[in-house]
Amino acid sequence: MFEENLTNSFFNKPFTSESVSKRLQEVLNGKVGFYSVGLYPASLAYNCAMQNQGLNILLAPRIGRELFGAFSQNDLAEMNEDIKNKIKRMAIAKNNKYNTLEDLIINCELVILSSNSKHIINDVNLTFKLRKKLNRENVLIACLVGSFCYDEQLNESYVLCEKFNSLAFFSGFHRHGALRNPLDSFTANFCHPNAMNALLGAKILDKISPNIQVSPGVHNVEGQYIKAAKNISSIFAGFGHTFHKRNPGLLPTLLTLLLDQCLDQAAYVSMRRSDRETFYKQQPFSITELGYGVQRIEASLFRNGDFVSVRDHTFSQLTAMVADVRGSMMLPVSGKPTRNFQAGEVLAEKMNEYKRCPESVEEFILWCEKSDLKRGALEGINSLAYWPDIIKKYLIPFHDSSMINLLYMCIIGPKNIKKDIYNVMTNSRELTNYCQESVRPIQSKRISNSINNLHLNSAVNFITKSLNNQDHSFMELNEINFDNPTKSSAKPIYIKVMDYIEYYLTEFNLSNKTNFYEF
Repeated sequence: MFEENLTNSFFNKPFTSESVSKRLQEVLNGKVGFYSVGLYPASLAYNCAMQNQGLNILLAPRIGRELFGAFSQNDLAEMNEDIKNKIKRMAIAKNNKYNTLEDLIINCELVILSSNSKHIINDVNLTFKLRKKLNRENVLIACLVGSFCYDEQLNESYVLCEKFNSLAFFSGFHRHGALRNPLDSFTANFCHPNAMNALLGAKILDKISPNIQVSPGVHNVEGQYIKAAKNISSIFAGFGHTFHKRNPGLLPTLLTLLLDQCLDQAAYVSMRRSDRETFYKQQPFSITELGYGVQRIEASLFRNGDFVSVRDHTFSQLTAMVADVRGSMMLPVSGKPTRNFQAGEVLAEKMNEYKRCPESVEEFILWCEKSDLKRGALEGINSLAYWPDIIKKYLIPFHDSSMINLLYMCIIGPKNIKKDIYNVMTNSRELTNYCQESVRPIQSKRISNSINNLHLNSAVNFITKSLNNQDHSFMELNEINFDNPTKSSAKPIYIKVMDYIEYYLTEFNLSNKTNFYEF
């Protein structure tokens, strides 16, 4: 997909005192360019124009798009005309036409591709070709795409920064209306796998407005994964806040699980970084100098008589990154929540009206569009479509992905299970039970089932082995069949849903598309 040996750094080798000193001055005095101006870049530009006399941002709308095209007419009517004129000056070149991507590469030291998942791969490839053509290969390139990508040739879904691990990633929590508030403040992370590039990128972004505090980090892959998973989780959060607003005991559990699972999933993704062997060792200085509390945080499991590292949580020290997840799941005191949260509100309203799940993702998108939510802005829905491939690619266990799994089945799953999905998502007790039981690993559920079936020799043997501290293989766990999962009418609904989800999202079902209830 990408050319091999692409570099993405503010500095070119060889490093000399003279060349480094000159380059540092260029970078720190340089401008930031945003290509493909959607709602977030334009709102960020508004904040900068409102706060600063000097214009440190250049904008380049995508060909055929208007500079303020992402804003509603009501938003435009509320904007200050002088500030709008400043934003126009950020976007218009000397020839009285909009800046192009080439203009940004020539005039900026950092170029951020604001494209969504539909355009980002082509934009990344084009940007690096133009950078080489223009002899500007030390312009740093970053993205802020908030969804998973898909490679048609390889037939796989992935995190863009994992495919090209030198691509910088910029993200932070924001509400677009609040960015036009002169008194509100915001945090963000600028992540590049090299600590020096991360530090410099954060410094020049931090200067664009006194309202925006940008912190450096090295976890670009994890940051991008978190943003994509967060956008999906935000849909569920919006649903929960709206449908279960009369069930205050449920919401803390629901929102905590959405947050924790998002971070745990990113920790699995972190273990699969292609550069992980050298990631922490070959930094120009310790990442603790960027604000990390410690050099590394890992989670281990006891396997075959030894502890094995299974998750890398080092990124969780980035406060702005965790705040992004938490903030996207909150209902604000004033103003509107995030667009994915609003999509969840629509889901709740329509499920309450029709007493069912959406029949398809297309119907859900239609519901959103009728509520004035533009399709291109709903990156959570884009990511959800790739979800089964993502949990398979990054080996994310079901008990660490159960909440998004449930949302996936509600919107995209087969119709024959959606009645049960509806009952779980809309019944407070069923959803609470699902939250409690679905986070337990397979072995934990087997132990519980064994205790409830002591009349079976296999169950007693299983508990005996556990007491003797003997490991259980995955095959052995599945040989203990307490009942037939396909004839489960007597089971609680939330258990039936858990069984179905685990079956449907296995590799066998993804490749064969077999109907679970037909067995």
